Amino acid sequence: MWVAAPVAAAVIFGIFPFVNTVFLSFTNAKPLGGAARNVGLRNYTEMFDDPDFWTATKNSVEYAIVVVPLMVLLPLMLAVLVNKKIPGIGFFRTAFYTPVLASIIVVGFSWKWMLGENGMINTLLQDLHLIHQPVEFLTDPHLLLFSAMAMTVWKGLGWYMVIYLAALGNVPKELYEAAEMDGAGAVRKFFSVTVPSVRLTMAIVGTLTAIGSLRVFTEVFILGGPTGGPGGEARTLPFYIRDAALDPLTGNLGYGSAISVALFVLTVGLTLLGLRLSRGKEDTI
Repeated sequence: MWVAAPVAAAVIFGIFPFVNTVFLSFTNAKPLGGAARNVGLRNYTEMFDDPDFWTATKNSVEYAIVVVPLMVLLPLMLAVLVNKKIPGIGFFRTAFYTPVLASIIVVGFSWKWMLGENGMINTLLQDLHLIHQPVEFLTDPHLLLFSAMAMTVWKGLGWYMVIYLAALGNVPKELYEAAEMDGAGAVRKFFSVTVPSVRLTMAIVGTLTAIGSLRVFTEVFILGGPTGGPGGEARTLPFYIRDAALDPLTGNLGYGSAISVALFVLTVGLTLLGLRLSRGKEDTI
């Protein structure tokens, strides 16, 4: 009986919504209800012919391509720096981890204030005479997307730093001592000892970050507004799913469900790739 509650929760909040989404993707269901009829593969054919879908897909993939390498390497470097046993290092560990504890809404509006035309960053750059006109961080689609990426990286650094700190704690000190005896400096020890020792963790972090990048919504919504930037050019796949499925007047829940299935397939593909890489790394350790 003690497993009944977890199984029921999994069915209600996991399996049923997934099956229902797949079912709806073959219908013309509307967000406000009403009779829905089967339309076969029409939603999927429309999706592949929809330029907005491909724009959102490009933005999501671009998001992952930029964010994943940064989130794999930067937290590792931070973890190496704060892994030293020196006085006051606890302060820096806390400082780097603090953004993780902050609400994404608070962080988003803080970044929006800093990146606005009259925000702190533009004001500082103009005071230093580095620019003559404000940089359009929030109105240029490409800059908006990269601003959201920077916000994602800044907020997630501390979380993955902690994961790397746990992995570094399992690296035998004898490896560093042997490297020092061979005359290795800090950079060489990082690439010849640290990276090979935590490469399994790097693969896991990369997989988690890729999945998270494909699910990005809040950052773009707060920085770019409810339209996802000018003309919706900075919308990601989750953002476009909301627009396509949930608009009370023009929304098509069936079409939005089809896009959700496509996002699921893309996410599973990246997950399987990450697991395969992780298994390969584990076999070589």
